[in-house]
Amino acid sequence: MGERLDGTDRTRNHQRPVTLAATLVRYDGRPDRRTVYPPGLSSVARMSTWLTADADAFVDLDSAR
Repeated sequence: MGERLDGTDRTRNHQRPVTLAATLVRYDGRPDRRTVYPPGLSSVARMSTWLTADADAFVDLDSAR
């Protein structure tokens, strides 16, 4: 259960926290979309590490705790 796709064990791998950036795109007549990605990447590298979903799929972390 603790094994990652790269074969490392996430329960023993104490890496520094991941920092992510987010961009919100607002649309008329359809759901707004939010894209989350690691900051500081070139456009080509960013294209392979982003996640985009409807904005209402994201919740504020403090309110979800």
